[in-house]
Amino acid sequence: MQQILRRITFARLAPALLALPLSLASPLAYAADDFDAASISKDSALIARLPTEIAAKGVLTIGSDTTYPPAEFLGGDDGQTPEGIDVDLAKAIAQKLGLKLEFLTAQFDSILPAIGPRYDLGISAFTITNERYKAVDFISYFNAGKQWAIQAGNPAKFNPDDPCGKAVGVQTGSTGEKAVKGFSDDCVAAKKKAIELISMPKQTDLVTRLINGAVDAVYAGSTNIGYAVKQTNGQLETIGAITYPSPNGIAVAKGQTAWAQLVADAINQLIADGTYQKILTKWGIVSAAVDKAEVNPKVSE
Repeated sequence: MQQILRRITFARLAPALLALPLSLASPLAYAADDFDAASISKDSALIARLPTEIAAKGVLTIGSDTTYPPAEFLGGDDGQTPEGIDVDLAKAIAQKLGLKLEFLTAQFDSILPAIGPRYDLGISAFTITNERYKAVDFISYFNAGKQWAIQAGNPAKFNPDDPCGKAVGVQTGSTGEKAVKGFSDDCVAAKKKAIELISMPKQTDLVTRLINGAVDAVYAGSTNIGYAVKQTNGQLETIGAITYPSPNGIAVAKGQTAWAQLVADAINQLIADGTYQKILTKWGIVSAAVDKAEVNPKVSE
């Protein structure tokens, strides 16, 4: 199975949609808010480099699938306030560039085609891949790996080294979906049963199905899986090692190199002044930090 391309993403688990004993509206201790975007100083040199249209409207418009904690999800008292790693980073970038932030919810597989016409940036735990480079440019800002989640105790007797014949949940449009399809092809080639692929738009729904035993395993990003396991109060566990580390990226319209470099420079200022570290510390994922944001880094996937 190892020759198949993997997608690394964050956990897509929407708090309001899981009726579990542990409330998902308050993401563990990570949510203790010691990060305040308003305290970030604006940078006049960066502001002077803003694209004319963005500078004129004074708003940074982000497209994101807000069902993927701890990267992005809807929380707060009203259950409709965008929160998460990507949300905090977007707030910091907007503040650094002297812009207001508009963080819009969208279905995951609809975001990249709308970068440019509708969104200035796509920030939704996108794994950077060579295939996606055909459609958009990326700024790297985070590293993640891939992992399996199963019901606690593994009642389905799922083996990550031999998933053939099992029901596996993946998010629609993800490289995880592509990977599991590849795993299934390998099963068939080895004259074993194909994987029963359960593809759904929201990771939330996949996690719910896993808890209920409707799927044998879910394949998603390591941060996603770790978060789901912690939030479901012992109902889920991981199986197998975290594998295939890969950078996550902020998506920019193809060919907008100057805009992409400006965003990278803003992130690198946030790295240098400690803001980036604060955000990752707040959400408990410092180990996934990058030393430098880069435009269109080379990737193997």
